[in-house]
Amino acid sequence: MNWDFLINDIDSITVTTDSRKVTPGCVFVALKGEHFDGNDYVEQARKDGAIYIIKGERALLELQDLARAWRRKWGKDIIAITGTNGKTTTKELTAAVLGTKYNVLYTEGNYNNSLGVPLTLLRLNRHHDIGVIEMGASHPGDIDELVAIAEPDYGLITNVGRAHLEGFGSFEGVMKTKGELYNWLVKHKGTIFRNADNPYLSQMVPDYSKVVLYNGGPMLSGTNLVGSYNAENIQAALCIGQHFGISREKAEAAVRAYTPTNNRSQAVKTEHNDLVVDAYNANPTSMQAAINAFNGDTFILGAMRELGTYSQLEHQNIANMLLERKENNVFLVGEEWKQTTAPYQIFSSVEALAEQLKQQPISGSRILIKGSRSNQLEKIIPLL
Repeated sequence: MNWDFLINDIDSITVTTDSRKVTPGCVFVALKGEHFDGNDYVEQARKDGAIYIIKGERALLELQDLARAWRRKWGKDIIAITGTNGKTTTKELTAAVLGTKYNVLYTEGNYNNSLGVPLTLLRLNRHHDIGVIEMGASHPGDIDELVAIAEPDYGLITNVGRAHLEGFGSFEGVMKTKGELYNWLVKHKGTIFRNADNPYLSQMVPDYSKVVLYNGGPMLSGTNLVGSYNAENIQAALCIGQHFGISREKAEAAVRAYTPTNNRSQAVKTEHNDLVVDAYNANPTSMQAAINAFNGDTFILGAMRELGTYSQLEHQNIANMLLERKENNVFLVGEEWKQTTAPYQIFSSVEALAEQLKQQPISGSRILIKGSRSNQLEKIIPLL
């Protein structure tokens, strides 16, 4: 569709999918979900001043098409970041580093899917110098869909690991899907930032001239990030900063000033314990990395979700890892752990664990809290 009638003579555009947030001059997208239908609010959106309404069965596709048109009109550099682990942290570190020199638009939270990416692109305006777009995937073809909307000039895959195996089918499926970003960049002569220490990534793009290499370590001192696994995320951001003309000194200062939020690699000191909270996402690869990097005495681990037929095996692998390390203070949350031989306390829900913590509080410990977001492990933080 030709969107010139809507975007030709403006420097910014306001788009909302929430009928309660319609303002005069905005575009309202009437999406239909399992429990809602934006088409029910079309007339109200018109009354509230929406200048254009995207509706019907193709509303999401039209939104994506509008975002692509707007991105092309904006016309500056887009950096796409994906990967199994660390993509959100790398995105935020990259934005912090680039922000020392440029006006950066970057993905908020984890707005990294077929809806979130176009909505992020539509926040671009003439004052922005560069865009940093996070891209998530849980099925083959997901990254293909997102790069076709964002049309990135640069790209980075943080790593590939065993996540969303229910959707991908196998680790090879993960590699193929994440590699869709590399395929786009090679086809369109874009630039790839790649961790030279990661053998899987080198296999995915073996011979391409526009590759900028960085190494996965060492860990930069003085940051607010916990976990040595963040070293490669930091080095990625520093590499991108250097490529865009930012001095190492300024880039490192930006990384040190960055404070993680949203239960991602956060150090939390309570009245009774020291916590490492990394409870926004979990998969076998990130769980193993977190356990290996942890130097405390107590583990509160939630189940890993979307693993399909691999679930029992991967949870057993984590249990075996803890046993090999001779860890004793382990609390496991989620029914998935009951399919293992783990000799630890297993709680069906975070509420069940909370009840025990009220009766038997933990004190004087350093505690790792790690699990998939659906476990809601953040609920127990006030009890620690």
